[in-house]
Amino acid sequence: MRRLRRESGDPSLHGNKFWKSSCITMDYFREFPLPKGVRVLDLGCGWGLGGIYCAKNFDAEVVSLDADASVFPFAEYHAELNGVEIQTWQRRYEQLRKEDLAAFDVIIGTDICFWDKMTAPLFNLTRRALQAGVELIVLVDPGRDPFRALAARAEKKLDAVYEEWSVPHPWNASGCLMIAAQ
Repeated sequence: MRRLRRESGDPSLHGNKFWKSSCITMDYFREFPLPKGVRVLDLGCGWGLGGIYCAKNFDAEVVSLDADASVFPFAEYHAELNGVEIQTWQRRYEQLRKEDLAAFDVIIGTDICFWDKMTAPLFNLTRRALQAGVELIVLVDPGRDPFRALAARAEKKLDAVYEEWSVPHPWNASGCLMIAAQ
């Protein structure tokens, strides 16, 4: 990890460590498994743990997306440690078109709505993804106000479900899920 940090530098958009909310993402999919071979887009992937979990446990084809390319060496390293492969895309949420989103069955995102200005782009992305035929969108957050606003808007306008979730072990993580489905 030190070598990767020296070579790649520190990510600039907060993709610089393992976030506890990743435990919530993994626990959710342990409770509600994905079909084998599903195509997953991991939004704001950071170190990519949610997508890597899907690749390892559901033989998912995973594309790890982040606006900050300096996270990709960390995501690729963790994928290699777990014996899986991922693809990487450097893009912002606003740049994803319906045609891009239609290539996926499931979209996940963990700890990606931490600023107020991210609420609208993530709502619009969720709406575009549903229109493009994405079957399931699961976004996870520790419960910040911008995420709660996003989830409330998606509940009202996109029939999304918002729920609290906790994982007592191994990290004692708790937070919120926003689930939108066809």
